[in-house]
Amino acid sequence: MEPLAPMRLYTLSKRHFVLVFVVFFVCFGLTVFVGIRGPKVIQTSAANFSLSNSKKLKPIQILSNPLSTYNQQLWLTCVVELDQSKETSIQTSFLMTVKVDGVAQDGTTMFIHNKVHNRTRTLTCAGKCAEIIVAHLGYLNYTQYTVTVGFEHLKLAIKEMNFTWKTYDPAFSQLEIWFRFVFVVLTFIVTCLFAHSLRKFSMRDWGMEQKWMSILLPLLLLYNDPFFPLSFLVNSWFPGMLDDLFQSVFLCALLLFWLCVYHGIRVQGERKCLTFYLPKFFIVGLLWLASVTLGIWQTVNELHDPMYQYRVDTGNFQGMKIFFMVVAAVYILYLLFLIVRACSELRHMPYVDLRLKFLTALTFVVLVISIVILYLRFGAQVLQDNFVAELSTHYQNSAEFLSFYGLLNFYLYTLAFVYSPSKNALYESQLKDNPAFSMLNDSDDDVIYGSDYEEMPLQNGQAIRAQYKEGSESD
Repeated sequence: MEPLAPMRLYTLSKRHFVLVFVVFFVCFGLTVFVGIRGPKVIQTSAANFSLSNSKKLKPIQILSNPLSTYNQQLWLTCVVELDQSKETSIQTSFLMTVKVDGVAQDGTTMFIHNKVHNRTRTLTCAGKCAEIIVAHLGYLNYTQYTVTVGFEHLKLAIKEMNFTWKTYDPAFSQLEIWFRFVFVVLTFIVTCLFAHSLRKFSMRDWGMEQKWMSILLPLLLLYNDPFFPLSFLVNSWFPGMLDDLFQSVFLCALLLFWLCVYHGIRVQGERKCLTFYLPKFFIVGLLWLASVTLGIWQTVNELHDPMYQYRVDTGNFQGMKIFFMVVAAVYILYLLFLIVRACSELRHMPYVDLRLKFLTALTFVVLVISIVILYLRFGAQVLQDNFVAELSTHYQNSAEFLSFYGLLNFYLYTLAFVYSPSKNALYESQLKDNPAFSMLNDSDDDVIYGSDYEEMPLQNGQAIRAQYKEGSESD
């Protein structure tokens, strides 16, 4: 068996395990409760526009409400009302033109894109017409915007056009800033405490889980993004891109952690890079490369064209989506294979079995909660503009946002707690290495985790330590 710095996991009884899970659920529940009481993510306001009686649709100029950096992003959507029966089903394509100008604080108009953009859009009506996203701005440089919209070759009897501005609620932006700051501080404290607990042990004696936690905790710090407030101080797309990069790196590192632990827990001793790590890096690397490439691709396109929509304007996205789903399916099958083999081969090894059961149980709980959140989140029909913004604006309220951040943070905090050495771990480690007590070395599994290890995890170990203390005092 590989040399291990003692984990707190080995000293926990059934009551302690129950208490760990209770604390995890209480912390997560408090985060969700705060989110439920929090503001909505998106605020909407009707645009001041009324369709004239003219049969020919002329270019429409719409002025937005005053904006601030706390609004983060801006959408202009349109719902067409037809002057026909509600039972009528229509699907027609037409050419839409858009020109966006920024209005500075002194009232002067600045050209954002000194040209008119045009895209083909499809109007689908089945009783009620579907909402059309006219334009989207990923970050705000000006206090107001003027959008000039033109409809060409739309030959339908139109009763009314309802334009709506959609932005992030400033109250939600402030909540996001504060909670990200809180999670950054908590993660920094947990990272320091975890590193402090391992300072007395050589790195070669760290277990695989402890080595991975020393990587995941700093990445969790980046996932919470200590640079997030720059998004409200700098009028640039770079802070948002940095946030997306940090999130993708952390999530892929977490996926890699699961693969390595469930495989490495069976492979003791030296793990070769070519046969052990390379296949896992390849699978997870493809997932990371696909997500990052897609995010950069959409950001660059949106910077040049506010009408850009990946679902409508490009067929390449479907190929990227299929590629991503195939690689994700390969990852899931590989992970399930490793879990099944680990559970079948190691269920009778007390030390390893305990590590395996705890990680599987906690990870299963986190995955179930994540699936529930994703179902609630993507079941709602909100904005569908681009990959990055779509993930954000599908939140119906602050609870869905805070639940994801809280879930991953508390998951890592719990793992850091159980994988960190206990206060007397160094003493126990030295005791095991003492030649006078070779019996403890030869059969730690039987002494600490025998047939009754779930009920009395340290009873025999405590008796031996007591004898050792008595012998030391008499000497």
